[in-house]
Amino acid sequence: MNTRRASTKAPLPTTYREALREALREALHDERVFLMGEDVGRYGGCFGVSLGLLEEFGPDRIRDTPLSESAFVGAGIGAALGGMRPVVEIMTVNFSLLALDQILNNAATLLHMSGGQLSVPVVIRMTTGAGRQLGAQHSHSLEGWYAHIPGIRVLAPATLDDARHMLAAALADPDPVLIFEHGSLYNAAGVLDPAVEAVDLDSAAVRRPGKDVSVITYGGSLPKAMVAADVLSKDGISAEVLDLRALRPLDDATIMESVGRTHRAVIVDEAWRSGSLAAEVSARITEQAFYDLDAPVQRVCSAEVPIPYAQQLEKAALPQPESIVDAVRLAVS
Repeated sequence: MNTRRASTKAPLPTTYREALREALREALHDERVFLMGEDVGRYGGCFGVSLGLLEEFGPDRIRDTPLSESAFVGAGIGAALGGMRPVVEIMTVNFSLLALDQILNNAATLLHMSGGQLSVPVVIRMTTGAGRQLGAQHSHSLEGWYAHIPGIRVLAPATLDDARHMLAAALADPDPVLIFEHGSLYNAAGVLDPAVEAVDLDSAAVRRPGKDVSVITYGGSLPKAMVAADVLSKDGISAEVLDLRALRPLDDATIMESVGRTHRAVIVDEAWRSGSLAAEVSARITEQAFYDLDAPVQRVCSAEVPIPYAQQLEKAALPQPESIVDAVRLAVS
């Protein structure tokens, strides 16, 4: 849910990348906050998010690290234990597997293992997703893996406003927060809503109201769902598009409210279908809203293959507006 107040300011044009950079710039005014990761300094970040911040804040606050995810994620955890508010950037989600022990066995468990004595207020950012011809090694969507882990919060900002404001809320959280930025969104352009000055980390958001079917998604799949909803509207099908935003914890209440209104659900998840976050959402709908359903829950996920490099094969392997439209038509038929 967005926190709003009346404003006379004009909407501010920006991009997803620039919104993330402005969020970092604002956060760095707190002396406890620093950014660390591979190429975040002189290079400006692999995706240009931290461009210019080294010159503005200096090398103590914008720290280039060696190519050792386990080491620098561990250093971030240690800094958080020491009272700092580190923002750790892992270049892409596949590299986070090299730090999985630090994230799962240290960051996520220390509060519990210490009997509530040790909080780990670290924020870990990483790029996720496919669709940019980066091959099977750099096209993973592993958010669902991390959403499986108790002790961490998992976020997937899909809009400019969330890109701009989620970081502040994440840094205020006393527990570890993972932020997944879909690579296809960095160049997305639009305007920031000046009435939005903060966002919470618990609520899903209805991005488009509808009455015939709930299309439930997150991250880089949100724009595709919005395109599909436009196509469906021309056929008289009113699709409600729900952006999960927070993948752990899931906002069950908003999901069930949406399904209760539309009585049908299509879940769009770029991860592989087996054991996916889409499977979890589908199970929760079946558990909590079974008698509201007028049709089986449909899922649109990536093909169960390593993501191909070839452009046409990659496109065929991923959820697309056309496949979302087909799933919705099946649900409402």
